[in-house]
Amino acid sequence: MASNFNTMKSNLKLILLAALTICTVSTYAQLTPAPSSTQTIMQDFGLGKINLTYSRPDVKGRKIFGNVEPYGKVWRTGANSATVIKFSDDVTLEGHKVMAGEYGLFSIPGENEWTIILSKNSKQWGAYSYKDADDYLRFVIKPIKLNEKIETLTMQFANVFPTTSELHIMWEHTALVIHMTTDVDAKVMARIDSAMKTDKKPYYDAVIYYYNNNKDMSKALPWAEELGKIPGMPPYVAMLWKSRVLLKTGDKAGAAKVAAEGVEAAKKGNNDEYVRLNSDALAQAKK
Repeated sequence: MASNFNTMKSNLKLILLAALTICTVSTYAQLTPAPSSTQTIMQDFGLGKINLTYSRPDVKGRKIFGNVEPYGKVWRTGANSATVIKFSDDVTLEGHKVMAGEYGLFSIPGENEWTIILSKNSKQWGAYSYKDADDYLRFVIKPIKLNEKIETLTMQFANVFPTTSELHIMWEHTALVIHMTTDVDAKVMARIDSAMKTDKKPYYDAVIYYYNNNKDMSKALPWAEELGKIPGMPPYVAMLWKSRVLLKTGDKAGAAKVAAEGVEAAKKGNNDEYVRLNSDALAQAKK
């Protein structure tokens, strides 16, 4: 019995020591900043979102590509844990279809071309356990030479439109541009058609989508006429979109009349932005 009691005491001491060690290490870790900071970016794209998490090393006077990061070797595309990119909806990268999901973003630097890799294994430290058997996709792109030095590895989404965008990766004197597209038109059109059969018809969203994507304006016009009946809709907003739709149908006179009414309504509402927008619509209609 005494032996069992002593064993229990010994085990308890080990547990307490381990807990104390963890707390001490955790506390100590908070005292110093990470050499490579972590950044997470969330970007709306199409009907979904893209999440990107990576660690950001600095140049620190070193030659990076071809030296610190050798040509022809798999790189985690960052520091610390491998870079992770997550798509909530299907996308296309450089013409290659990618299903919604989470991927490790690796790359193979080259002097004249880079290989970009999406790995099905998104949870790993560095590229030490990388296996090409886990590859989901590989494609090749050309690097861009930068005159200005980018000290800290930087990734960003740029030129973001409803169905197209670019992921920029920049470090030292090298930039990479990955072109992305998403095909949401069929989904959006189906959603609009379905919603128009309900009591809460999405006139405003439908008109804007039809206008921006050059859809059937004869179908959008009666929706634009309904905008002025929506509770809380400022008249100068409804008039702006009706004017724009009329102009696309070819009715310049009608568009000019509605836009002029929109200018006056915006003035009464003390909304300088919509005075300008309706004035622009009026000028377009008078051309």
